[in-house]
Amino acid sequence: MVLIGQYTVFLVAKFASGIAGNVFAFGLFVSPMHTFKRIIRNGSTEEFSGLPYIYALLNCMISMWYGSPLISTDNILILTVNSVGAVFQLAYIALFIIYAEKPKKVWMMGLLVAVFGLFAIIVGGSLQITDLFLRRTIVGLLSCFSLISMFASPLFIIKLVIRTKSVEFMPFYLSLSTFLMSTSFLLYGIFNYDPYVYVPNGIGTILGIVQLALYCHYNRSSKEESREPLIISYA
Repeated sequence: MVLIGQYTVFLVAKFASGIAGNVFAFGLFVSPMHTFKRIIRNGSTEEFSGLPYIYALLNCMISMWYGSPLISTDNILILTVNSVGAVFQLAYIALFIIYAEKPKKVWMMGLLVAVFGLFAIIVGGSLQITDLFLRRTIVGLLSCFSLISMFASPLFIIKLVIRTKSVEFMPFYLSLSTFLMSTSFLLYGIFNYDPYVYVPNGIGTILGIVQLALYCHYNRSSKEESREPLIISYA
C-alpha cells in the first residue's frame, strides 16, 4: 500500500513537472511576437535573420518525433510541447517569407524545404530500425544533441553581456522562461529516467542560472551608475 502511494506521488510529480514545462515553454514560443509586430508594421524584415526560426523548427520536429509513441511511449508531454513549438515556428517562418526581400525569401524557402527533407530522412530512417531500443537510442541522441546546441546558443549573448556590461540584448523574461522551462523538463526527465531529456535540460538550467545571475549583476550595476550625479563638484 505504501509502495502504491509512493508511486502515485512520483507519477503526479512527473506529470506536474511536464505540464509546468509546457506552460513555461509557451513563454518562449511567444517571445518573438514583438519582433514580428515590428516586421508587419514596417512591411520589411530589415536586418533580422530567419535562421533562428528555421533551427528552432528543426529542433522542435526532432524532439516531437522523439516524444511520439513510435519512438518512446512515455513522453507524451515532450510530444505536446514540441508540436505547439513547431506550429509557432512555422507561423514565424511564413511571416518572415511574406515580408522578406526576394533573395531572403528564396533562401528561407530553400532552408524550409531542407528542414522538411532532413526530418523526412530521420523519420524514414528510424522507422527502418526494428529494434525499438536502438531506434529510441538513435532518435534520443539526435534530440539530445539538438537541444544542447539550442541551449548553447545563449553563450553568444552571455559573452556580449559581459563585454558590454549591459543586459540590453538579454531580456529578463526570456531568460526566466528558459530557466523555468529547462528546470521543469530536467525534473520530468529525472522522474521518467530519461537521460535524453534530463541531460540537455540540465545544461539549459545551468545556462539559465548564469543568464539570470548576469542580469541581476549588470542590471544592478546600471542602476547604481544611473544614481551618480550628472555633475560632480570637486570643490
